[in-house]
Amino acid sequence: MRTRLGLLTLSFYLTLTILGCTSRPSTSGTPDSGTSADTKGADSKSPDGSAGTSAARNETKKEPVVIPAGTSVTVSLGSALGSKVSQLGQTFSGSVAKDVLVGGAVAIPKGATIGGTVTDAKPLGKFAGGAVLQVRLDSINLNGADLPVHAALRTFTVKGKGKRTGVMAGGGAAVGGIIGAIAGGGKGAAIGMAAGGGAGAGGAALTGNKDVVLPAESALTFQLSQPLEVAQ
Repeated sequence: MRTRLGLLTLSFYLTLTILGCTSRPSTSGTPDSGTSADTKGADSKSPDGSAGTSAARNETKKEPVVIPAGTSVTVSLGSALGSKVSQLGQTFSGSVAKDVLVGGAVAIPKGATIGGTVTDAKPLGKFAGGAVLQVRLDSINLNGADLPVHAALRTFTVKGKGKRTGVMAGGGAAVGGIIGAIAGGGKGAAIGMAAGGGAGAGGAALTGNKDVVLPAESALTFQLSQPLEVAQ
């Protein structure tokens, strides 16, 4: 009886031992499965790594758009400019008045801020010459940065009426001289010529000669003298 009990006990322990040995390989296989899972996790995260990020950036990065020389850029002035009210070196601002297109796509959007400079300003002379206003487009603000622009200068002039003014002044002086000569000889002639000259000059001043004036929101068109590269 005791021998049978001992055999049963021994069999029980052997069974437990065999079961324990059988379970060990599954336990040792756990790291492999974990390693595999980690590898898969690493693979799934690889697009977020440096190599994946670089590839993604290369795919999404767009080539810059090149606006060719000769393209027109129309701007709207933010303030008035004039041959009399503006000064050499004065800066001005404004905005792009309409979209600038390249290949049917918008390269410079309407409303982009621009900057410019007055390169010459001469008011109308009293007797000769004319009024001149010359302006330059310097930059266009795109994506928060000022992009330098090379464009042809815009020059506005008003021809003076120097010849007409001289004739009027001379005519007034001649008439005055004639009247003075009739009135009392040489001295009267000198007085008459001075009075006549003043009248002639005054008459010319009242003819309404005007300076160049560009009111605020005036549209000015500049032509690019060099290609303009715009980052997208």
